[in-house]
Amino acid sequence: MDIASLGEFGLIDRLTNNLQPKNSSTLYGVGDDCAVLNYPDKCVLVTTDMLIEGVHFNLTYTDLRNLGYKSAMVNISDIFAMNGTPRQLTVSMALSKKFNVEDIERFYEGLKAACDKWQVDIVGGDTTSSFTGLAISITCIGEASKEEIVYRNGAKETDLICVSGDLGAAYMGLQLLERENAVYYQQVEEAKKKNNRKALEELRDFQPDFAGKEYLLQRQLKSEARGDIIRQLKEAGIRPTSMMDVSDGLSSELIHICTQSKVGCRIFEKNLPIDYQTAVMAEELNMNVTTCALNGGEDYELLFTLPIGDYAKISEMEDVKLIGHITKESLGRILVTRDDNEFELKAQGWNPLKGE
Repeated sequence: MDIASLGEFGLIDRLTNNLQPKNSSTLYGVGDDCAVLNYPDKCVLVTTDMLIEGVHFNLTYTDLRNLGYKSAMVNISDIFAMNGTPRQLTVSMALSKKFNVEDIERFYEGLKAACDKWQVDIVGGDTTSSFTGLAISITCIGEASKEEIVYRNGAKETDLICVSGDLGAAYMGLQLLERENAVYYQQVEEAKKKNNRKALEELRDFQPDFAGKEYLLQRQLKSEARGDIIRQLKEAGIRPTSMMDVSDGLSSELIHICTQSKVGCRIFEKNLPIDYQTAVMAEELNMNVTTCALNGGEDYELLFTLPIGDYAKISEMEDVKLIGHITKESLGRILVTRDDNEFELKAQGWNPLKGE
């Protein structure tokens, strides 16, 4: 169905007519000029992200349902990174004429699945036209008591540095997708040059080689916010002294924490959590796996610091790895390699404003 046949309000009605609030803080959601929220005893957390076709995602290999899921999760992750609870979400989209109603419904399926997982209410947004493809803007609203909120600037000397999950897998998933995409288009161009219609027909059924690398694809295409780690921390009675989610790469995020907390750090290469598929893929591409783990973005794991007195508690938590400790600012930000060499950490992760 052509989107123009529904119009803006018809499309919004179709996408949101079955949304029911799950949170008491949502007094009124979609349907008026504004949503109405009520947070009488809590601090309100607000985060916004934009995702642009051709910059943040490639629809050649990104399914719209997974894109909707990921669009919600990357914002929900920011609320968890402040030790908060996500409650509401707004979604705005700029759409080109290449999309139909069914495409956007598929996007919303993923969006709703992510929100349902963490009991988040979709309470509004906007749609408009685009000449260049798809642009997505998501705002997530959460809550936390003043005492619960964790900032980036609270790390103290001797604090432990921990990270959840594993690192570098999403980046390796992107490298894999880009490689297979390049192979496909190279074959298409060769067939066109030779005017080989049979080859072009066969390429419609092109199947990329993803065998044994499914985890890498999942990490890139279907990101997960680590609310389970926040739950574990609260159950263990641990309040991190600083925290971020790993969206632009571990090295960049750790430097943010050190800069804002005015401290240094020492992390150990041998302690970096790396999945087997990540290591295999890095070797296949002749890339240094430690570099991938330090600088690859979109892991959306939680990087946090905590007092050394919580060591016993954190050592019992599932899917959390101790990777180093906080030091005096004058000692720098150091990576200790497996052979005990020391290197200054550099922020080499994703920078969306960096020129080509």
